[in-house]
Amino acid sequence: MKNNNKKVLIIEDDPFIADVYVLKLESEGYSVETAEDGAKGMEKLKNKKYDVVLLDIIMPNMDGFKVLERIKMAPELNKIPVVILTNLSQKKDIQKGIDLGAADYIVKTKFTPTEVIKTINKVLEGK
Repeated sequence: MKNNNKKVLIIEDDPFIADVYVLKLESEGYSVETAEDGAKGMEKLKNKKYDVVLLDIIMPNMDGFKVLERIKMAPELNKIPVVILTNLSQKKDIQKGIDLGAADYIVKTKFTPTEVIKTINKVLEGK
C-alpha cells in the first residue's frame, strides 16, 4: 500500500532516529517532514496540515507531553493522530501519553522501524 498523499511530521531531537524514520516512511510512500524539538514541531503544525505525528517525549524547549497536550487542546489540530515514539517505558508515562490522547505509545527499544510503520498505517486506517 503506497501512501502517496499522506503527510507525516516527525518531532524528534535525535537526528539519527529521525533520519531512520524519514527513510523508512518515504520508502512506504509517505511525505515526511521533521522538527528537532517540540516548539519547532508546534510551529510546523500551525503552518501545514499533517495526517499523523510521530512524537518523541524527551526533547529540548518543549517536551512531547506538552506538545501532545497543545495538539489535543487546539480545535484545528486535535483530530490529527499522534503516535508517541519514545524510550520512556514506565507504566505512568505510557498512561500519561494515552490519557493525553495519543493514538498509540511505542517504546523505541521494543519496536523495529517496520513495526512502527505498521502502527502508523493502522492508525491512519482507523482515522
